[in-house]
Amino acid sequence: MPREITVRQLIHQLQAVDPDLPAYFAINPDWPQTHRIGHVIEISGPGGVVYLAENGQEGVLPTEVRTQLDWADV
Repeated sequence: MPREITVRQLIHQLQAVDPDLPAYFAINPDWPQTHRIGHVIEISGPGGVVYLAENGQEGVLPTEVRTQLDWADV
């Protein structure tokens, strides 16, 4: 996985999953919590970027997810 992905690449990946499922962030293998997604902010113009804001925690990231991310040994 590249260090950066474009919005187009993110949309492409998301099109492969059920659009009615909730979406969360998995952020830190040292503290594997499930984080809710908040606001989406676009900074336009040259060097523009999109930010997905974190909106609190839901609890511990499930073992199955940690395994798929290769975070199981952490």
